[in-house]
Amino acid sequence: MTESPIPPQPTGGRQDDLHRGRPPVEPAFSEAGRFLCAGTYLDAGYRDRVIKELYVHEERIVAPSYGFDASRVLAHALRARRAELGWALGVLGAWFVGSVLTGGALALLLVPFLLLSLAGWLRARSGLLARLLSVVVRIYAWWNLAVIVILVLGIWLALLGAFDDTLGGPVGLGALIFSQGIGGAATGFVIGWVPAVFAAVVTVVGLQRGYVARTIANDLNRDRYAHRPADPAEAEVSVRFARVRRRIVDEQHSPLIMYDINDPFAGAGQAYRPWQQSFELRPREDLPAGTTPEPLTNARILEGIVPLVERLRVPSPHGSPEAQAAVFDRMQELVVDQCVFLPGDGLGHRDEGPHLRADFETHRAVAIEEGGERRRHFLRIRVGGWDENMVVTLFVRVHTQGGMMMVELAPHVLLPVHVAFHNADADAHRYLNNNRFGKAVWALRHTPGSFTASLVTLGRGIASWVKIAAGGHRGARPEGPRVSVRELASQDNGSLFHLMDLDRYLKTIQDRVVAGITLVLHEGGWHTEAFAQRAGIYLAEGATYVGAMYGSAASFGGSGNHNSTHRGSHGDR
Repeated sequence: MTESPIPPQPTGGRQDDLHRGRPPVEPAFSEAGRFLCAGTYLDAGYRDRVIKELYVHEERIVAPSYGFDASRVLAHALRARRAELGWALGVLGAWFVGSVLTGGALALLLVPFLLLSLAGWLRARSGLLARLLSVVVRIYAWWNLAVIVILVLGIWLALLGAFDDTLGGPVGLGALIFSQGIGGAATGFVIGWVPAVFAAVVTVVGLQRGYVARTIANDLNRDRYAHRPADPAEAEVSVRFARVRRRIVDEQHSPLIMYDINDPFAGAGQAYRPWQQSFELRPREDLPAGTTPEPLTNARILEGIVPLVERLRVPSPHGSPEAQAAVFDRMQELVVDQCVFLPGDGLGHRDEGPHLRADFETHRAVAIEEGGERRRHFLRIRVGGWDENMVVTLFVRVHTQGGMMMVELAPHVLLPVHVAFHNADADAHRYLNNNRFGKAVWALRHTPGSFTASLVTLGRGIASWVKIAAGGHRGARPEGPRVSVRELASQDNGSLFHLMDLDRYLKTIQDRVVAGITLVLHEGGWHTEAFAQRAGIYLAEGATYVGAMYGSAASFGGSGNHNSTHRGSHGDR
């Protein structure tokens, strides 16, 4: 039986010259990168993970940055931490000064406030017992707060001349404390200032929120973020940051990927139905007499894939060149390149990396045919959808050995950035455009947790400084990336639009990869039936997978789109 390969699409000079596609979004200016920078001001846990991975552990090679610039994210993380440390000192200072001015009366509020913070921490724990304890602690905290407020109110009313011997209950008790001279009239007068001093603490908390909102609305708006020299975060450069940024810029987009053996594809996102298949290479029976099939090399097979995949950048004819040029599709920004994976622990020092990356072509030429374990070559095909907010990457590897051919497809997906980061602009503008009453209510609601949050912020800052000073990371042996700051901020799922685009990108690209391999096999005089049949089963299964993903337990991560933004792919030390 004569087999016919999948023919390439007909092309003409005019078609290829008209529209060879667009360059992808510049990573340093992408919306995904802007959302990540905003997230460092909104999520202290995420900010700490960014600083820990990219700044504290400076011996760790950065994970590939698909569709964003990790150095800008780190710059804003450091700026956000400096600002939060300053505000934490301001909040604690306001509590201290207020307590002094009120003779320690303001400090009484810390008891119920600390209990409310404890209740919030317990509520976030898993388990029925923790939640029950949270309810009990919260009730006890509000009871304490009510008693304190009523007592202070009684003293305050007495200072205003509202003292009445007939008053009963807690208000009368407060007036009685004042009248009987516990601490004297001076003490009563000082305690009477508690509401005013507490209002000052609330004001400081509100000012902190205003600072964050203005930073996101002004410094991180689309126009200013696209003008990198105007970024105030990158203007604040220390010696350590300059050294780390230089390394990140050199590593994050390099085709020579230094990886950690426990997570070699760190940075590319979550694996999405990886597939590998081996089959026997058999000569076709319809070859002319006396001829033998052409020898197959890995490079030859990949060379047959690339033209078919690159043709996806070209829009279909739309009646006129103008109409065709007006087509907007992220497939026009498709990127096809080759990459080589090397274990990061093979270097003596991280600064040896640039010399190694300078020899990429040497590594590529050897790795493409060797089929090694630690050094691996891949054809990498990438599409950045939704302004790099959803990145689809397909890693393709082929290997021929002993009359067999192995094909490996490793699709990976970076799902959209966390919803809270994506909505940072809207939330900031809503707050800034709110009236004074609304801002006061927000500050009042967050004041009870301000003392604990400020202590935690200072503790984190001190712990980070100790790790830098005493951790010995600067001269440590290099390591591959443990986590990707982009993956830390990804959702566990996406909208149906996102998943439909994901399915379209992957299925279209995989069809062309299979077509390219089939074409090379046929032209070389080899059977294609076994490969085409197995690949067809794989692609057919993928056609229904998007329906199983959306709104079901089979979704990415299995928990929908409300993940924690400071999770990692595996443990960190």
